[in-house]
Amino acid sequence: MDLEGKVALVTGSAVGTGRETALALARRGADVAVNYSRSSAEAEETAEMIRKLGRRTVCLRADVGDDAAVRGMVKTTVDELGALDVLVNNAGTTSFIPHDRLDDVDESAWERILSVNLKGPFYAVRAAAEALRRGNGAVVNVSSVAGVTGAGSSIPYCASKAALNNMTVTLARALAPHIRVNAVAPGFIDTRWFKELEHYDVIKQMSAERAPLKKVCKPEDVAKVIVDLVTSDLITGQVLIVDGGMTIA
Repeated sequence: MDLEGKVALVTGSAVGTGRETALALARRGADVAVNYSRSSAEAEETAEMIRKLGRRTVCLRADVGDDAAVRGMVKTTVDELGALDVLVNNAGTTSFIPHDRLDDVDESAWERILSVNLKGPFYAVRAAAEALRRGNGAVVNVSSVAGVTGAGSSIPYCASKAALNNMTVTLARALAPHIRVNAVAPGFIDTRWFKELEHYDVIKQMSAERAPLKKVCKPEDVAKVIVDLVTSDLITGQVLIVDGGMTIA
């Protein structure tokens, strides 16, 4: 897919990987809708960066776990920017709970994590399917190696990403041949989200040392792979791991 003149929607694009993905798509010629749930000021910064690249944008507040809000977000994107050719489901959440502390995983953790990480991408794909189909569009779900290895911030998080990997394949089959659906599964990403962890620097160093390539992901590394999946017309139903080789160590 040539991105010149296309329209993309990137959920969770106020900061981090979402922002870098929105900017990468804009640099390739796409107009980009920016989505956020709480980070209003950061989302406006992302939108302004897109404008400075000469592309159109719209800034949309929506909780991806809310089906009605997602439908409204997609409708506004199409109404304001004229189409929707690319959907990147980047919005995500977690709770940091040691896996052996089963009693600490309450119902609210399950509900919130599954709502955002699993239901959210489904709601977005469903709402966008008609518009994406018109332009032979592409979807990229941002998953995690936690969905492959079962090691991550919490059991609900790992489960949500494993389910997202499975749903990526299912949707790719269901929406072919007019819509391609893939996922990227990063390892440790050097973002604000992880920087909130206690002993962040130690965890980052240990992650880099474990990886054969001796480094961890940066948001721009993941964004590049997302753009590659969007523009590669013969790839669908794939979950591409981007982790410096950590899963093979």
